[in-house]
Amino acid sequence: MERLKGIEGFKGRKGPLLLIIMDGVGLGREDDSNAVHLAKTPTLDKLVKSEFFVPIAAHGEAVGLPSDEDMGNSEVGHNALGAGRVFFQGAKRVNEDFATGAVFEGKPWKQIVQRANNGGAVHFIGLLSDANVHSNINHLYQMINKLAEVGIKKVRVHPLLDGRDVGPRTAMTYVTPTEELLNKVRSEKGFDYVIASGGGRMNVTMDRYGADWNIVKRGWDAHVHGIGRQFRSCEEAVNTFYNENVDDQYMDAFVIVDDAGNPVGKMQDGDCVVLYNFRGDRAIEISQAFDGGDEFKRFDRGSVPDIFFAGMMEYDSEAKVPKNYIVQPPLIQETIAEYLAPEDITMFAISETQKYGHVTYFWNGNKSGYIKADLETYIEITSDKIPFDQAPKMKAYEITEKTIELLESGRYKWGRLNFANGDMVGHTGVMEAAITAVEVVDECVGKLLSVVEGLGGVVIVTADHGNSDEMFEVKKGKKTPKTSHTLNKVPFVIVDFGYNSEYRMAKVDGPGLSNVAATICNLLGFEKPEQYDASLISFTK
Repeated sequence: MERLKGIEGFKGRKGPLLLIIMDGVGLGREDDSNAVHLAKTPTLDKLVKSEFFVPIAAHGEAVGLPSDEDMGNSEVGHNALGAGRVFFQGAKRVNEDFATGAVFEGKPWKQIVQRANNGGAVHFIGLLSDANVHSNINHLYQMINKLAEVGIKKVRVHPLLDGRDVGPRTAMTYVTPTEELLNKVRSEKGFDYVIASGGGRMNVTMDRYGADWNIVKRGWDAHVHGIGRQFRSCEEAVNTFYNENVDDQYMDAFVIVDDAGNPVGKMQDGDCVVLYNFRGDRAIEISQAFDGGDEFKRFDRGSVPDIFFAGMMEYDSEAKVPKNYIVQPPLIQETIAEYLAPEDITMFAISETQKYGHVTYFWNGNKSGYIKADLETYIEITSDKIPFDQAPKMKAYEITEKTIELLESGRYKWGRLNFANGDMVGHTGVMEAAITAVEVVDECVGKLLSVVEGLGGVVIVTADHGNSDEMFEVKKGKKTPKTSHTLNKVPFVIVDFGYNSEYRMAKVDGPGLSNVAATICNLLGFEKPEQYDASLISFTK
């Protein structure tokens, strides 16, 4: 990897460069569906009027997803921010291997088939939706059809219901065709293919960053041991929860039982498990539970059957989680932090638990740990374990105070932080809470701008995708809460307190998150790496 070249006549500012990521704060329609618009945001209002403001894309092809109809997400957004260019991501990467058949030619898949041919069941665990954020139901269907084609006689599906990246009560949109496929295999081939257990994604299996391991335990108990609230079918479970006023994402763990009340999908020695989520953050912990061996101590797993476990992708390339995976992940190298470390640029990254991995692991190209420990400091502020709409301020104030401390220490030339409020509270669908969340972030951004001004530095304010900018949709004249990310662009603005007309905003075709890294390099006094996407600024000399 070549060293960065300095920009002639520009060495950056005396003060630090701070990148603020307002997670989930996009640029939506200015109407009553938009919590960002409805919130009192004097700081953001001022920033969007700046000559150094530009809307940038944070979804679809701009972040490596299949099409511009695919909403962005924090994983691919932070990958693009840190990598400085676009890599095929998530569904697009997985789609390639399914289209070519490479999934079914790899060693892990062949091991699954071989083991199942010896009498074991194949269990599929994953998010049951088509949102292309964590998973895609079509990948599940292709794998089920392939197993039926090659004569595998026993399959169990353990769906995690979404209601977050899709509508809050859309579970049967996905459960019904899944049941139809399994019924078809049973009737045409006589194979034993059924739904076995499940739950809502925010309550069962899909925890992230160690925020609440009880979520994983509930999933483990249901999927592996058949422990959970019992129903005769997935449809019965869903409708019961709806009658109890529980939306998809918050449903408890449930288990499907037979006429005698016995779970239909308990895991046994010789079985295989495929976690078909492709996004890493909410897949790592359950993967560790399956792969952890005797060293796993996060919760009591009870008896652990002899199971072959594979993820859709490698969720953590540094920690090697999981050990087996059926699609090779994008190889992301030469991230901006890897370029800046040899230049002795001191840097920090900070967020609360919910987004800590995004400014570290995802930012650094899906790699855990420091790039150069003596130059870097990573700070995690522990998130509260309560519904985010009940505490929409989250840890924004604590992040702000710690960031001020880091900035004023004089040690760091560059820092990045993530305010999770706009995303995590936006996901709840509660408008009042989202408005508060955005207002708190705006207040905190204002405080940080004031501090950096006193230090003679530069601030970049942006977001990784939208969310709070579109809190409901109108369908057939009725407002429906929108809990997913949006397709809206996000703000990008530079606040340079030492600006002396050295540069101007560049004319970049279709600017997106991948243009940010080159811009950071420029503002620190370096030319961008050759392979990086264009900078959003150009120098006047």
